[in-house]
Amino acid sequence: MEYVKVQYAKTHLSALIASVERGEEVIIARGDQPVARLVPIKDRADRDLGFVAYPVPDEFFEPLPDEELAAWEGST
Repeated sequence: MEYVKVQYAKTHLSALIASVERGEEVIIARGDQPVARLVPIKDRADRDLGFVAYPVPDEFFEPLPDEELAAWEGST
């Protein structure tokens, strides 16, 4: 783990990112106080949209009844 000051991080950001890409962690400090941590992003596996398989029923696409449509439009 590498500790750097804010000014150093500003002027050497590309090098710090390269370190992070190699798996290292960088702590950025303002004075003696750590304020930020640069860490590599873990690879996320691609996934399909949605969380469960759910077929949309055909009724979903039918027009709403007049009274429900009026309620949604605020004209009840």
